[in-house]
Amino acid sequence: MKKLLLFTLLLSVFSTYAQLSWQAGTTPDDTDSATLLFDKTGTGLETYTGTIYAHTGVTINDSADWQNVIGSWGDNAAQPALTLVSGNTYKLDLTPSIRSFYSYSDSGTVTAINIVLRSDDGSQQTTDLSIDVGSFQVTMINPGDSDDTVVVNYGANTQILVQNTNGNADYELKANGTTINTANTSFYNYFISNITENLDCELIVTQGSATVTKYFSILVNNTQNQAIPSGLENGINYTSNTTATLVLEAPGKDFVYVAGSFNGWNPDANYAMKKDTTSDKFWLELTGLTPNQIETYQYWVVDQTPIANSPAMVKTADPFSTLVLSPYDDPYIPANTYPNLPAYPAGQEREVTVLQTGQDEYNWVVTDFEKPKKEDLVIYEVLIRDFDADRNFEDLIDKIDYFKNLNINAIQLMPVMEFEGNESWGYNTSFHLALDKFYGTEEKFKEFIDLCHQNDIAVILDVALNHAFGRNPMNRMWMNDPDGDGWGEPSTENPYFNTTAMHSYSVGSDFNHQSSYTQYYVERVVKHWIEEFKIDGFRWDLTKGFTQNAEGSETNTNAYQADRVAILKDYADYSWTLDETHYVIFEHLGFGGSAQEETEWANYRLNESVSKGIMLWGKLTEPYNQLTMGYNSDNNIDAMGHVNRGFDAPRLVGYAESHDEERLMYKNLQYGNATNSAHNVTDLNTAISRMSALGAVSLTIPGPKMIWHFGELGMENSIYTCYNGSVNDTSGTDGDCKLDTKPQPQWADNWELDPVRSQVYSDWSRINDLKINEAVFEGDYTITSGSLTPRIDIYDTSIPSTALRNVIVLANFDVVSQTVNTNFPSGVTNTWYDLMDETGNTTISNATTTITIPAGGFRILGNQNTTLSTDAFEYASTLSLYPNPTNNSFRLNKDVTSLKIFDVSGKLVQEYTGTYSKNTSFNVSQLAQGLYVVKIESNTASVSKRLIIN
Repeated sequence: MKKLLLFTLLLSVFSTYAQLSWQAGTTPDDTDSATLLFDKTGTGLETYTGTIYAHTGVTINDSADWQNVIGSWGDNAAQPALTLVSGNTYKLDLTPSIRSFYSYSDSGTVTAINIVLRSDDGSQQTTDLSIDVGSFQVTMINPGDSDDTVVVNYGANTQILVQNTNGNADYELKANGTTINTANTSFYNYFISNITENLDCELIVTQGSATVTKYFSILVNNTQNQAIPSGLENGINYTSNTTATLVLEAPGKDFVYVAGSFNGWNPDANYAMKKDTTSDKFWLELTGLTPNQIETYQYWVVDQTPIANSPAMVKTADPFSTLVLSPYDDPYIPANTYPNLPAYPAGQEREVTVLQTGQDEYNWVVTDFEKPKKEDLVIYEVLIRDFDADRNFEDLIDKIDYFKNLNINAIQLMPVMEFEGNESWGYNTSFHLALDKFYGTEEKFKEFIDLCHQNDIAVILDVALNHAFGRNPMNRMWMNDPDGDGWGEPSTENPYFNTTAMHSYSVGSDFNHQSSYTQYYVERVVKHWIEEFKIDGFRWDLTKGFTQNAEGSETNTNAYQADRVAILKDYADYSWTLDETHYVIFEHLGFGGSAQEETEWANYRLNESVSKGIMLWGKLTEPYNQLTMGYNSDNNIDAMGHVNRGFDAPRLVGYAESHDEERLMYKNLQYGNATNSAHNVTDLNTAISRMSALGAVSLTIPGPKMIWHFGELGMENSIYTCYNGSVNDTSGTDGDCKLDTKPQPQWADNWELDPVRSQVYSDWSRINDLKINEAVFEGDYTITSGSLTPRIDIYDTSIPSTALRNVIVLANFDVVSQTVNTNFPSGVTNTWYDLMDETGNTTISNATTTITIPAGGFRILGNQNTTLSTDAFEYASTLSLYPNPTNNSFRLNKDVTSLKIFDVSGKLVQEYTGTYSKNTSFNVSQLAQGLYVVKIESNTASVSKRLIIN
């Protein structure tokens, strides 16, 4: 932490260590054998009784910490274990010498031991601890620590105060590489006068053969007041291939420097940002940049009179970064996920921003994507980390056929913005405009979005704008940091965050959405993802937190809050100014007054030429799980429909499963109805087979619906599944495994080929196809539920009776067969068709009053045979593509209206639009040899055929 040091009073400061001590009672030299004692009292290991391991390294010459680290974090085989002495005291023998123990053989001196003590699984640990080594110790008084920064006004003076042990030592003070003072003393006292430029200082203290070097900086306020040029936004403004203007809005700050690769991370007065005369904005134009060359930078943000516990200077990346490098996360990003990842600049700390002029624009294949209707949405929620083994965008690209064949028409990604760590759900976001590199490059993400659009799939992003975490620049620039470690919570001066959460569901630091600074930031986030990435919609996480009126009260959090209603409408309005068909989805999960808010949002701006209306998450996990487990209680699913919620239009994203709920299948197997041995719900295959009926009574209900990934394959892993495959849902001292990375059995075990699991996939695919492509599923409906045989009637009387206008969904979630009443509406038709039969051959007479449905089964009946099962079936069965294989062209034996050719990755490589008569020749001579998929559209059907080019 950088501190403003204005005192000249001599202080004698020695560090004390409550947990670490030397057994001999005296500080050993690095050539000595020594025993380090650890008292776990008051640490994160106090209640732990197992083996304690040391993650440990050394400080060299009192300047370079954590050198010669032994082994790697979590590697119990390579890292040393402590020995219990008695009670809470443990020991670590450093033999035959401290230098040898740490395998240090260079000419420097070990001046401290750095150590974190941890449990065998790493779930319990201490903070970073340190203890001095060597009888010769040098203590900085002003500045207070090595690597600190002294802040002064232009032309001011500062005093350097240092003392050492063991008598006199030789002192040499260098500034910007030049010696400016020497002395022989045990207490060093020197004034640096009339400081007009920034100084990098090095104090070399030598006593006999021992040398300790201290580093510190002196930063001068060289700010000039100058109006900011018009048209600039906060962050990076690329003005040409060789220039960029940086803008930082920093109310309450006195001056700011830009340090970066372009000035050797040693900024002089030329890199002091100018201060706008009428605002809180600082700005600086960078010139002479090399087109397309990677540059990195940070802001050095200074407050010369900070409030108590706040730092005078903070080094931070740009809050509006679109790409950041992290010393914490980047070393663990696989090269196949992010090829040629720029190197983090040596010698710096915390995140840095990447700047690159002259970047190439992505060449979008689809520039005018038409989003699916809100009423037709089938959203597939994905956590990239847990979707496939590589955990990256390429995994999604490679599975485009999986999504397409399931007939979903939207993919919703859990947060992909730069978050803290790599393996995360993503809600601990630190940079909302930057893509998290653990998932891949911007180019690859755009390729994924473009590929989805080519396949008629919208892309929705989950955004966590209720809060941010400690690495967030707006948090750090105005933070309360009493321990001086450079991390903290928002201070009372913070213009973005509350010091205390204004609602009862707090995580991280709570954004104040009544602040104009926060509102501007949020709108910039929205604009970036819509305009730069063509994102089709946002799912806004934890919208109950967007109020300033519910501090510490769950009752108030769930009451109607007018400020919350207004600001979220404003954000929706802003997104619609950028894209009038943009999807706006709130995770509100309202009840009481907060449910009233949901109704107001759902009915907002519905009657415009492009109908709006905010979509709301609708959780029905518990009643649907009662059905799948086979229990005749608490299983009313009426609220899966928007009518039950009081919405004027289908704006409820109903779901039985989401990332935040326990898997239905897990509870089926653990707690399902086992009273019938012939249909035992705790049997894996039996439980999986019941999931088809779940899809029938959830996905068919008009309005947007959501699937949590792999529900369509009967995924049974608990939400509390741990890294190692065990299940831990306790919240005791060892926590739970809810956020752990999950195993990937769905691909490793070829679930797509499993006949029971693949049947669920096939059934849901068929249901999705019906929902999206048949107009009746945008009509009216009634839900009859509260028993094990729920019924859904779907109808649209504006559709002629010669088409599909009535659908009846019947299901049996009992563990025995049930005879259910058909109650066919009178006068509709004499024959009802089984819509799950793609041949259209299964029918029922309207004279039939009851039908028998086996345990766990379902029926979907329609007044007419769907065009999905007649025209398409007939067209596909008689359509020929020839010759196949071919080396230059092919023909079709039927008329078509469009034809698209995709490579095996799902990328559109060639397209024909218009009307083409049968036997038209389609030239493919420019395509490489290989396998392709040809999507053929006619006036009545859509068919895909495989094509081999040789």
